[in-house]
Amino acid sequence: MNVTVENNRVVKIEGVPANLATPEGPCIKGLSYVERAHSPERVVRPMRRGPDGQFRPFAWGEAIELIASKLEDVRSRFGPQSVLYYTGSGTKGLLNSAGLAFWRLFGGCTTTYGDLCWPAGLEATRLTLGDNSHNAPWDLANAKLIVLWGKNSAETNIHQMLHVDRALEAGAKLVVVDPRRTETAERADLLLQLRPGTDGALALGVGHLLVRDGYVDRPFVDAHVLGFDEYARLVEEFTPERTAGITGLKAGQIELFASLFAAMTPATISPGFGMQRFTNSGQAMRAMLALLAITGNIGKPGAGWMYANLQTQVFSHVKDPVDFYPPATPDGVVRVSISTAKLGRDMLAQSDPPLAFAWVERGNPIPQNPDTRTVVEAFRRLEFRVVVEEFMTDTAREADVVLPAKNLFEQTDVIGAYWHPYLQIRPKIVEPPTEVKPETEIYRALGHRLGIDEGQLDAALPGPSNEAIESWLTAKLSKFGITLDQLRQGPVLSPDFREVAFDDLRFPTPSGKIELRSDEARARWGLDELPAFREPDERPERGGRFPLHILTPNTKNRIHSQFGNLETIRRMAPAPFVAMHPADATARGIAEGDRARIWNERGSLTLPVKLDYGLRPGCVAVTNGFWLTEGGAVNMLSAGRETDMGYGAAFHDNAVEVSRA
Repeated sequence: MNVTVENNRVVKIEGVPANLATPEGPCIKGLSYVERAHSPERVVRPMRRGPDGQFRPFAWGEAIELIASKLEDVRSRFGPQSVLYYTGSGTKGLLNSAGLAFWRLFGGCTTTYGDLCWPAGLEATRLTLGDNSHNAPWDLANAKLIVLWGKNSAETNIHQMLHVDRALEAGAKLVVVDPRRTETAERADLLLQLRPGTDGALALGVGHLLVRDGYVDRPFVDAHVLGFDEYARLVEEFTPERTAGITGLKAGQIELFASLFAAMTPATISPGFGMQRFTNSGQAMRAMLALLAITGNIGKPGAGWMYANLQTQVFSHVKDPVDFYPPATPDGVVRVSISTAKLGRDMLAQSDPPLAFAWVERGNPIPQNPDTRTVVEAFRRLEFRVVVEEFMTDTAREADVVLPAKNLFEQTDVIGAYWHPYLQIRPKIVEPPTEVKPETEIYRALGHRLGIDEGQLDAALPGPSNEAIESWLTAKLSKFGITLDQLRQGPVLSPDFREVAFDDLRFPTPSGKIELRSDEARARWGLDELPAFREPDERPERGGRFPLHILTPNTKNRIHSQFGNLETIRRMAPAPFVAMHPADATARGIAEGDRARIWNERGSLTLPVKLDYGLRPGCVAVTNGFWLTEGGAVNMLSAGRETDMGYGAAFHDNAVEVSRA
């Protein structure tokens, strides 16, 4: 972004055409930073909960003294691992590592493993291809077939649609797989509204037809694919008729999808994060990848798998997937023992020592982690809670102390990306409000009070001056031959960048090939070596107590629980609602605008109804990201379950009933 500042205020945000992945500039969320940076609702002083439950400002000195004394107390009684250090995926950058570095100096802590976002897909990709890299985003314009599988790019990856449109203008075909008829689906040549959680079966059904009808690239398979013969036997049973019975699609739709895959090359599949949040989703992603492998659509322009590009994650633990796995206490200091997907339940189960103190930064776990009711219970059982935040989120409201957090304009950092291949500098361009401190400075102040050696603090926590921050960042970048001056001139391609991923047809898997059969899938995850299909753990049952599937999609107006508190966003999406197909609503005596109760054994929401003919019957939808205080926190209905691989959160295995309120 190009950001204009006047009198220490952000006044305008524009695009940077030099970033070829996002040349047209920010979406509405990015533009809303003009408001967010200076919102009157921003937390700009330390806040303490009083006996009456109300928050009141108090001085930094008092805040540091109170927090330090609580930390010393729980450490003396239970040990340092009684402290939970929880981080989400808010403001990103190299400086994020400072938090864990501080807690190591404190003597230790307990932290989480897994991730809410994407790990089932990351692990499926790693098992199959060996690495999470994809072609440059703009290479999508070279595709002749694009499959957006469980992805609504027109709302949640708008920059991708620029390249999709270029491909369509050149004669490409677009297939969208989604139970909802979305804005993206309006541009599709084929929309497949399958039953949620059956993506793997659909992929195997398409594979059946490609194998049966001879559309396999045998030279490519023989040279570069492991396990094809076993895969071919697996897909034999997924005839169009059987696949239709599982997915709820028509056999003819499946055959049409397969015919497009056979006729249109090069082909790219771009799956969304949502469809890999089921208890069977890692295997589903492997089945989807197999379609590219058997047709030779990997390592070529316009062809491949466009899920998560980690080429810029040269500094990040995400690049090394072992960090998603839970070693007990690998260094005797940091206990990695709480599944992010099962946060509440695992917090309550900790022993030797139990948890007594929580520190939360860059996250809002109470509405955003599965099984909100249990997460709330777990936080309330702690003796003391500190939340570092910009706004009074649901999690901040459960804290004893809320410390004001910097925003992205108030401290220099270097950032990578999830999807495009650029490293970029995020320079400090405004001074924060008087009493707002960057997290590094909060930790420094706390370290001084706790008596941590000054030299150790300097080594772990860059700063305090911007010059010292830049010196620390320069040292981090030097090993990659990149300088801050280069980044100041514009986005810099990652040293790992390749325009076409796997163009050398070398795959860092154990066999050196694309692995349709993965021994590691069984050894690490207890799954079939092949991408076999099984039903999700929880599914609606016709005539059962909870016969509807609840979808909780993302929206163009929020990044999960962020941005919705801004007036810019509320004008477009003021309140949550539940979308229902008219047939499902009529069967329950519900009309447009009625208030309805959406419920299961875990919790309930009461929301107004909007009828949607574009929604697959048997499904209801509530956009995720609304807060408890807004009445729309969808994780009141979700279970704390993990995906079949990668320790992701299986948010989407959720059956509900809806009744008129």
